[in-house]
Amino acid sequence: MQQLKTLYTPEERVRRDATKWTLVQGILAPVQFLVFLISLGLVLRYLWTGDGYSVATASVVIKTLVLYTIMITGAIWEREVFGCYLFAPAFFWEDVFSFLVLALHTAYLVMLFAGIGDPRQQMMVALAAYATYVVNATQFLLKLRAARRDERIAATSAPSISGSRA
Repeated sequence: MQQLKTLYTPEERVRRDATKWTLVQGILAPVQFLVFLISLGLVLRYLWTGDGYSVATASVVIKTLVLYTIMITGAIWEREVFGCYLFAPAFFWEDVFSFLVLALHTAYLVMLFAGIGDPRQQMMVALAAYATYVVNATQFLLKLRAARRDERIAATSAPSISGSRA
């Protein structure tokens, strides 16, 4: 019988559950998603109406700063759980794609602060960054789901010792 490959080894699961960075990531991820939704609405409003450039710009900058924060804290979390700052086998492709997300968000900031392109072009780069963020967030949600599946499997396959007098 083929054994199912789990996301975490038992030792990694213990480290994951023991580190404060798991809670930090658990808080930052939904905060980032909320910031993303608000910013997406503001960017789309600007692109459709031409109104609200300043608030849309501020929202993209805030979204990018939250992204940098979650990436830095995520690297610390990965170090504590897997022993390396990035590219742990369990999260290799999520980390690879995260660099594309970071690159596009950073490209937006470079365009904004260097005055490259017009506001519409800058916002289109922000939308490209947001599209990659959605893909990356989906990757991480699928990993969370896999981790929960592994937890259920581990819980149901653990030997029961209730009633034992050993």
